[in-house]
Amino acid sequence: MKNDALLAQISDYCREAVMAESTFGRRAVNDGKLVSRLREGKRITTDTLDRIHAFLGDGLPGGSAPTPRPAPPIERRDPRGNFRFFENRQKYLLFVHTCSEKRVIADRVALELGSIHPRPPALRLFDAGLGDGTVLARVMRAMHGRFPHMPFYIAGKEISFEDVRLVLDKVPDRLFEHPSSIVVLTNMNYAEAPWLTPKSPAAAASMIWRDVPLRGNSAGDFETQIAAQIPFLEENWRASVSPRSGMPVYERPVVLVLYREDHRFLLDSMIPRPGRSEANFDLVIASQPYRARSSVNFRAKRIIAPLAQALRAGGRLIGIHSHGQDPGMEIVQSVWPGENPFAVSRHELLRAVKYELGSAGRDLNFNAYADSRSIFRYDMEALPNEVTGPIGTSTAFAAWNAAVYVAQVEDDRLTEVTQSGRYLDATREVLRKHNGLWFYDESYVISRRRD
Repeated sequence: MKNDALLAQISDYCREAVMAESTFGRRAVNDGKLVSRLREGKRITTDTLDRIHAFLGDGLPGGSAPTPRPAPPIERRDPRGNFRFFENRQKYLLFVHTCSEKRVIADRVALELGSIHPRPPALRLFDAGLGDGTVLARVMRAMHGRFPHMPFYIAGKEISFEDVRLVLDKVPDRLFEHPSSIVVLTNMNYAEAPWLTPKSPAAAASMIWRDVPLRGNSAGDFETQIAAQIPFLEENWRASVSPRSGMPVYERPVVLVLYREDHRFLLDSMIPRPGRSEANFDLVIASQPYRARSSVNFRAKRIIAPLAQALRAGGRLIGIHSHGQDPGMEIVQSVWPGENPFAVSRHELLRAVKYELGSAGRDLNFNAYADSRSIFRYDMEALPNEVTGPIGTSTAFAAWNAAVYVAQVEDDRLTEVTQSGRYLDATREVLRKHNGLWFYDESYVISRRRD
């Protein structure tokens, strides 16, 4: 096939998909300069031609299969169908600002700082799900209090652009108080993020890596320069839904590295670079990294086992998830009797992780601990008179939102219940019974033995 005929097909495809020609080349054959070379009259192999046709969707040369209409670009799709985290955005933010979970989790994680054994050149921490950054910011404060003069390497994974924006709001103050810090954000999955290395060659070829050395000597200076990265993130920090798993996945892997320019000399050996990154973390935070109803095998294989492999000698992974058996579940079960989304205990999960790792887990300790140490409580924060006197609609709604958010009740089931209004009556009854509302989380620790 002549180049001009093939170029016409590619141009039509790119125009309909609103895709850059360089992007087409990377996605089709892992060559961003493919189209420009074709325009110059360069030849391509039959294998490359077959791969182009496969990407275009019209089979092998001479095939009669029609070219399907490409999926619309991510920014033109219905956001409710794109992002699982976007669907619950309002519930999530209301929960975060009315309940003490983030603060209590940060305090629980900070206890592990007394058991880690950092080694030069830095204390290394990985947050496997940044959320809005509240837990990480609080843990970084605790790290500074315990290790005020030790360099920090802080890495975190988050696929939601909305949450990354909230995380970046908290970074300037941390870099001002603890200047010898490197903060790395990525949207890669759990098996890739600790190493900052995509497993797919195609994803690796399309990876976007940005270093941002921050200049100045005040949090305000840093904030201005970090805010300037938002347009870059809006353009590249995108996710779609995997047709195979139904889970959100990145469109292109992105790495953003932040550090202070005036500390570059000290931090140079620790600054990650493409193809030259290590895991070896002293502390890994896995706070609510999986859905309540996800299977134990999925949690073990896809999330916790890879994170455990990222520990260095003496390192510790603390995992935290909802436990149930609390007033929050009473609210849920008063509307849906027998509901129990927290069927997988920490004991079952650790057994599954140990089995999944096999011989690779021989130097790991799996610590479920007793309930008195593992299970901890956090509360919905309300004034005393808001739950002991007449309970207003706003308080009842906040409690209901917290209960169904923790239980991860699907939106379609919520719609059926909220139309009747009886859910608020059930919520008020539980609030009066307990003079408040609280929830239980359970924690576990996986630690690697010291050399």
